[in-house]
Formats: sequence, C-alpha cells, structure tokens
Amino acid sequence: MGKILKNNKLIIGSRGSELALWQANFVKKLLEKRINNLSVEIKIINTKGDKILDVALSKIGDKGLFTKELENELLKGSIDLAVHSLKDLQTELPQGLTLTAVTKRHPVQDVIIARKKGITINNLPQGAIVATGSLRRRSQLLHLRPDIKIEELRGNVPTRIKKLLESDWDAIILARAGVERLKLNKYISSVISIKRILPAVGQGALGIETRDDNLFAQKVLKKIHHEKTFVAVRAERALLKSLEGGCQVPIGAYGSVKSNVLSLEAIVGSVDGSVTFRKNITGSIKNPEKLGEKLAAQLLKAGASEILDDIYKKSRNK
Repeated sequence: MGKILKNNKLIIGSRGSELALWQANFVKKLLEKRINNLSVEIKIINTKGDKILDVALSKIGDKGLFTKELENELLKGSIDLAVHSLKDLQTELPQGLTLTAVTKRHPVQDVIIARKKGITINNLPQGAIVATGSLRRRSQLLHLRPDIKIEELRGNVPTRIKKLLESDWDAIILARAGVERLKLNKYISSVISIKRILPAVGQGALGIETRDDNLFAQKVLKKIHHEKTFVAVRAERALLKSLEGGCQVPIGAYGSVKSNVLSLEAIVGSVDGSVTFRKNITGSIKNPEKLGEKLAAQLLKAGASEILDDIYKKSRNK
C-alpha cells in the first residue's frame, strides 16, 4: 500500500483475451487521463474459463470461472485492481475484496451475427441453426422461435465469429458491447431489442474489483466510477443473488435509472424456452438491492421457483 502511494503506480490484472485486454487498456487510459502522473501497468492472468474451451459453461459449474485467479492475485497483492466484464463477476465476492467501481455502461443488447445484413430473429429460416454458449440466450430464443436448433459455442469474440464463417450455422448471438468494442461492427446483422431478449446481469458494464485495504486504488477509481450504472447493476446483481443464479440458469435482467427512478425487468426461463416468467418493477434509487430482491420474490411466486428447483436438481445429479 505504502509502495503504491509512493510510486503513484497501479497494476491492473486482466485476462489475456483480446476483449479483456481492450477493457483493461480502456480503464488504464481513463485513469491516466484523469489523474496526473499516475502510472498504470497491466498484468495478464489466465483463468479456468480461458483454459477449458471444449465444455459448455453451464456444465462447468464454477461461479468464479473467469474471475477466481484474478481475485487470488488481488488477495496476494501482486495486482491492485482486477477489471472484469461485470456479467462474469459472481454476486458474492471473496472476503477482503470489494466491487469498487463500475464504468458507464455500453448498450446492453445482444446482436445477431450472420453472413448477411438484415438477418433478425423473425426472418431466420425455419429450423435455422444458431450457436450460443449462453443458457439465457438459448431459453429466450427458443421461446420466440421453438423451431430453431441450438449449437454450443465457446471462445473469445473473434474466435466465435470465425467459427460461424467456417460452419454451416445460420447465425450466432453475441453481446453488442464486445463486438463493438473490438470494432467488429461489420459482422452485426441486427441488434436484438431487450423487449425480445433481456441481457445478462451486468452486461455492457465493466466492474473493477480491489482489496478492501487498498485505499489508494479505491480513491483513484472514484474518478472513473459511474453511479447511475452502479445503481442499476446493484439491483440486477441483488436479483441474481436472490435467485441463486449463474451460468447454469437462464436468467436475464436489465436495470435503468431515469429521473431518480430505478426500473428493473427480469426473466427466468426453462432451458428449452417452453416456460418463461418475465416481470418488471420500479422504485427508488436509494435501495437498489431491495428492489432486486423484491422482483426476485415476485418471479419465484409467479412460478420461477419450479424452473429453478428443476435446474438445480439436475445440476446436482450431474
């Protein structure tokens, strides 16, 4: 801590993918722009999720799949902050760590990547093959188009696009934020409205994690923190925590703040998309966690508890 203060230096921990490094460099540039004489370095750390690429995320069953190794380095003190895609960060953080800052959110929608422009969920051919590694996307897509066949898709953004171009698939679905951050917009066939498919919790935002005792890093990060985004994702994360959700559960949510009013919408669906429960709620920005917990309770009462119980039972049996 003293050394960091003296040297005015911070070390960011990041995964090694192209998108993760874009995110780490984005935070580095923001910090160096807003704080004079601050030196920021990036240390690449491979996570379990980067090493296991031939297994579906839903089958690995590790909540810290893309974060655990970064968090271990934080706790050891070899890095000062870890930059995550917030949707990868588990809702319960290890003791001694805190979510210190959240960046202003990129547009949250998912996008369809196909070989030509204008391909939408509606005009995909009957029985089309669509690839995704997300149960959330699978569930909502099958609810809209039960005729579609789903293929499993893993890998970083450029790798996923390459797999599409080399396959007989009709399309893949990715997060708009990742595609646009890597300037791969030319591959976007259409943007999917959140009225049709709700995003993952925290999608489009970057979460920056620090040690509880690193007061210098926390002070510095206040300069790039975006409070409206933070309020929205706190509600989303509280909902997810209440539902005990992760990669194994088809849950989507989106919170937004307008004129001091927090709106939150969420969906819980069966893996095959045959049953979904979708609800929304509005409330005060003063207690976003309470709003998230309230909406989770409403979803459970509506029948989402049966879907979740069934998924968790199957997961335990496996």
